[in-house]
Amino acid sequence: MYLEIVSPEATLFKGEVTAVSVPGEQGSFQVLNNHAAIVSSLAPGEAKIEGQLTIDDAFKSFFTQQGNDTIVALVNGGTFEMNNNNAILFVD
Repeated sequence: MYLEIVSPEATLFKGEVTAVSVPGEQGSFQVLNNHAAIVSSLAPGEAKIEGQLTIDDAFKSFFTQQGNDTIVALVNGGTFEMNNNNAILFVD
């Protein structure tokens, strides 16, 4: 699936990923390829992105590496949307 992570300042990441786990307001959840359409507000916590990821040097401070192919981004809230294998993570 294609993921964009967008903050008020910039687009922090764009690229193909295999899974995204986010802290939804009603509890954490994970989306994989071909997940049904969903829109959710986010609670503060960790967003985990899995896949062969390349993070731009200017934005590496927003992410933490866990293992070979998992990146964690701390979010203070925001919105997550998934539709037609395109996901957008709007973070505060």
